[in-house]
Amino acid sequence: MSIFLNRLREHFADVFYIWWHEMVKVVKDEGVLMFLVIVPLGYPLLYSWIYNNEAVHEVPVAVVDQSHSALSRQFIHDCDATADVDVKYYAEDLDEARSLVSRQLCKGIYLIPSDFATNISRGEQGTISVYCDMSLMLAYKAVYQTAMVEAGRLGAGLNIKKAGNYTKREDAITAQPLAVDEVTMFNPSGGYGSCVLPAVLMLILQQALALGIGMAAGTARERNKNGQLIPNDDPHYRGAYQIVWGKALCYGMTGAIAAAYLSMAVPRMFSFPQLADGKTLFLMLLPYTIACIFFGMTVSCLVRYRENVMLLMVFVSVPLLFLTGVSWPQSSIPGAWQGVSWLFPSTFGVRAFIRVNSMGATINQILPDIRILWIQAAAYLGLACLVYRHQFRLARKYASD
Repeated sequence: MSIFLNRLREHFADVFYIWWHEMVKVVKDEGVLMFLVIVPLGYPLLYSWIYNNEAVHEVPVAVVDQSHSALSRQFIHDCDATADVDVKYYAEDLDEARSLVSRQLCKGIYLIPSDFATNISRGEQGTISVYCDMSLMLAYKAVYQTAMVEAGRLGAGLNIKKAGNYTKREDAITAQPLAVDEVTMFNPSGGYGSCVLPAVLMLILQQALALGIGMAAGTARERNKNGQLIPNDDPHYRGAYQIVWGKALCYGMTGAIAAAYLSMAVPRMFSFPQLADGKTLFLMLLPYTIACIFFGMTVSCLVRYRENVMLLMVFVSVPLLFLTGVSWPQSSIPGAWQGVSWLFPSTFGVRAFIRVNSMGATINQILPDIRILWIQAAAYLGLACLVYRHQFRLARKYASD
């Protein structure tokens, strides 16, 4: 029994020694400190500040008015009076307007044909062509929706004039025979930031941990004489499990602070939807943070030099955001790519965070995501132990040689 207790005591002593040793290396290494501390603290503020306006306003457009009628001038005036569109240029023809778009002087074109007013006066349908620069989604949305709304209002006004009603109630029914109440769910402001930024915050947590752990691994390989993750001249590094748990304890402390900051502080600073309570967030973030840590430790075996991890993780940042199903519908993602997305904790961490924080889901409603995160945490823990066990054997072989 005493032998078992002594070995257990040595085991915990090694774990805490490795934890303290890794903490010292994190503080002294500027690169690792930047990814584990500065990036989770500053990067979300930059992203959130850029999208803090939620929507774009006063998008410049060019107008090609070939009708030169009172109706066309009214349509142009109504569009220009909105907060989303600024009628900044008047072009003689469509070629001149396209030139303005190609020079990025405007983001859209309203083409009013010469027979616009004539067709309407005959009781026929008038047409307005809308050309949008599709390179920026928010600008396209402002230009297109403004034209649709104002054209609908203009048409409603014309119908009221032709109807010859006697009361305002009849005018209202003529303008809108079917009343529709638009209720924006989960994103009251209808903004881009409230839609995408919660997903980006969770992705930042995974990327920051993976980058920091990978850079620390690259530094260890460069400094160790054997070129491996484990030094062969330190007696405390004598077991793969002690090494994994010691490193995980170090990265878990920094990851816990970053997770709390990203999930509670940043949404409150920028008024993003925040419907989850502290207990639900804790139960969701605990497996996600652990899975991200062991995922980063597993990926670190691929890092030979400090710079390699930046090339690896930055390259996959945008695809990982798409694979979460936030910026692109999950149902439209091919099955093969959905299978690839199951390898990354961010896929289920982002979905669970959005459901509880933006949609008000309960812990029971995100249990499938939480179970998968725990499975990923266990799987990557096993892989990390295998990786470091192999590194431990190589270090012992190098020492014996």
